[in-house]
Amino acid sequence: MMTNLQNSSEENSDADSTERQSAAKRCTWISVAVNIGLTMVQVIAGIWSGSQGLIADGIHSLSDLLADFVVLFAVHHSQKAPDDDHHYGHQRYENAASLVLGGLLVAIGVGMIWAAAHKLQTAADIPTVHAIALWVALGALAAKELLFRYMLAVAEKVRSSMLVANAWHARSDAASSLVVAIGIGGNLLGYPWLDPVAALIVGFMVARMGWSFTWAALHDLTDRAATAEQLTAIAAEVLATPGVLGMHALKTRRSGDMIIADVHLEIDGSLTVAEGHDIAQQARTNVLARHPVLYLMTHVDPVMLK
Repeated sequence: MMTNLQNSSEENSDADSTERQSAAKRCTWISVAVNIGLTMVQVIAGIWSGSQGLIADGIHSLSDLLADFVVLFAVHHSQKAPDDDHHYGHQRYENAASLVLGGLLVAIGVGMIWAAAHKLQTAADIPTVHAIALWVALGALAAKELLFRYMLAVAEKVRSSMLVANAWHARSDAASSLVVAIGIGGNLLGYPWLDPVAALIVGFMVARMGWSFTWAALHDLTDRAATAEQLTAIAAEVLATPGVLGMHALKTRRSGDMIIADVHLEIDGSLTVAEGHDIAQQARTNVLARHPVLYLMTHVDPVMLK
């Protein structure tokens, strides 16, 4: 009976993992297609219309495209089974991908800030842009906002922090398009310096988003614990297992979007070793089946009842 429960838990976990990987690939390829189109249209229109803000927004779209390929790389490698060098699997490829994505965004943001600041030093030479730049910026804004809403819905459904990061990257791109549209509009109204100012703001937005991703990924790669809500839920699951009298020393660390945990179970000391093992195994099975836990190490501490 215990073996059947454990097998069922592992099958459910495999099914969830397959669903996450399929959803991640599907929405990421959609993002790739959208960002290829946006990059080409924005950069070409920006050069033709003379809008630095639109060119900056096109480069931001290009960074989205690069980020999509980083995600695809991580999804491909994180699904590999455990091996001799990675006993707990390869889920941390997702954390590493988020770290690379964050660093990429910081570098791109700094480059955009530098270019915009240089342009503002010669503000008197900034030309009036063509009106088509405004229409392209508004179209890009609509496309990016729709892409963000789709990607975030998928990320929340499959509980993928890497997809959430990529979705919010798309939202930052939508926000940058809004800023660029305002800057282009100001340029057309007789304030040419607003276009490079928009590019400068976009650069700050990109760099700030990149830093937040880098910082979060760095914490996860240095064994950050699960959230307080997850810890409470896991503890409640363990304590709800028949035969578990108490627990202590619950420790967790993140591996991708999964959790690796250790816990000491307090079990009646008068039970046999086999009976104590069965209780611990049942607690482990319940936790793995109902929470995003990849592995749970249980240690039995005997408690003598009066």
